[in-house]
Amino acid sequence: MNNRADIKSLSREELAARLGVLGEPAYRADQILQWIYEKQADSFDQMSNLPAALREKLASGFELNAVHTLKTRSASDTTEKFLFQLRDHSLIETVLIPATPGLTTSSDRHTVCVSTQVGCAYGCKFCASGLDGVKRNLTAAEIVDQVLQIQKLSGEKVNNIVVMGMGEPLANYDNLLRALKIVNAPWGLGIGARKITVSTVGLVPRIRQLADEPMQIRLAVSLHGATDEVREKIMPVNRKFPLKELLAACDYYVNTRKRMMTFEYILIDGVNDSLEQAHKLGAIAKRLHAKVNLIPYNPVEGLPWKRPDRDRCKMFQHTLQPHGVTSTLRIEKGTDINAACGQLRLQHEKS
Repeated sequence: MNNRADIKSLSREELAARLGVLGEPAYRADQILQWIYEKQADSFDQMSNLPAALREKLASGFELNAVHTLKTRSASDTTEKFLFQLRDHSLIETVLIPATPGLTTSSDRHTVCVSTQVGCAYGCKFCASGLDGVKRNLTAAEIVDQVLQIQKLSGEKVNNIVVMGMGEPLANYDNLLRALKIVNAPWGLGIGARKITVSTVGLVPRIRQLADEPMQIRLAVSLHGATDEVREKIMPVNRKFPLKELLAACDYYVNTRKRMMTFEYILIDGVNDSLEQAHKLGAIAKRLHAKVNLIPYNPVEGLPWKRPDRDRCKMFQHTLQPHGVTSTLRIEKGTDINAACGQLRLQHEKS
């Protein structure tokens, strides 16, 4: 049995304490962290300014890499999707989303969409991530290493993180927060907290808990329906946390943090794209001073849902305008590489 600790799950203080037990001075922690997060070392042997004896201790006591790249797919819009294998052979997906659409144009903003679980337990009817249920939570190291590996593979500095990949982030709360503190720390990846957005299907107690965290993380709620009737058709979680409870938690978040939140709304043809839903969504967003991201549905093989045509999507957005709501209609990214969460993993497992 492997009892080695994941070094990328440790804070600076925890690493220094473990080094102290090994009889090493605390300053070695900063050297090691620089190798991991700045120089992106693949092995302890590469840490050339450390004594050989310490490198041996590290190799015997710690795991360095938590994810291994299995596949990559590049879309015509420069979105890249990565299939990672974990040490127990579980599979997860991570997506790199450049801000510019051109194939050769350099962008100053690179967003990584990270996963937090192997699968998902919440069973949203339109999503590939939960088709096989949930297997386990990711460790903090497995969350952090997704960002590190993408930086290494792409050669680009990641400066935005959206926690919107496989799994329900707030169902893996402790590991998620530990990972985001490492991502945010100056000795870690140094990504500003306001450049980190956590998405949730609506776990009410955890939204309230997140509101009380000192980190200035942004919140996005996957709404996808502006009434209980519509939301319950596609999101089973609404039976446990109906809209009234969810919106009360959003009120608490906004009033506690004094920051704008976002509603994510996937437009599904004939399901939630009526103008009545648009008006109700507009009223909800106006009351909460929330932004709305409209996302045309990314079709998933084996599921019956379809994307509304572009005119229908624009009409839905236009209907929000009288409510004074800031909204964006997302240009679909990664459609030609099946960028919707969980699709690449399912295809690989079937093959």
